[in-house]
Amino acid sequence: MNDCDALIARVAAKAAENGCHTAPVTAEVVAEAERRLGFRLHPLLSALYRRIGDGGFGPMDALLPLDRPRSEGKDSVVEGYLDRRARSGADDRWAWPSGVVPILEWGCAMVAAVDCLSEDGTVLLFEPNAVDDGDPAGAWFVDADGLAAWLETWLSGSGWYEEDVVDEEFAMAPWKGGADRA
Repeated sequence: MNDCDALIARVAAKAAENGCHTAPVTAEVVAEAERRLGFRLHPLLSALYRRIGDGGFGPMDALLPLDRPRSEGKDSVVEGYLDRRARSGADDRWAWPSGVVPILEWGCAMVAAVDCLSEDGTVLLFEPNAVDDGDPAGAWFVDADGLAAWLETWLSGSGWYEEDVVDEEFAMAPWKGGADRA
């Protein structure tokens, strides 16, 4: 068992413990999602959907489903990405970078997203409420250097979103990678 397999096994165990009831998606569903997106998903993100379930696990048990029609007001990864990219052309203020897929809606317009074009699958926080100088680039922060690290934070219960976590000096670094990804 390699490190990725071990991480996926731990995520699967916590998802089951938390009551995740979604079935994994097939390789064909992933291939169709990637065709619609126009790029490949980060390998770890793809493995989560293929081996654990079609969303409903992770922080707040709320990973979005991969590729299905909107339900209950929630996007899927694919629909959320395509919609945000389509709106980017009409509203450059909130331009959504190419290759960055939404994976979780935190609420209050905040979104967790994975940069599928980065080697480690950088996890970003889109927080438009943080913009106070009119520069939309100020809405993007690095939540974790990679998807594996982000999952480890969730598994350990030490994420910034956990009720019991208080870090007076907590601050996310701004993400500078979106400027060249219109």
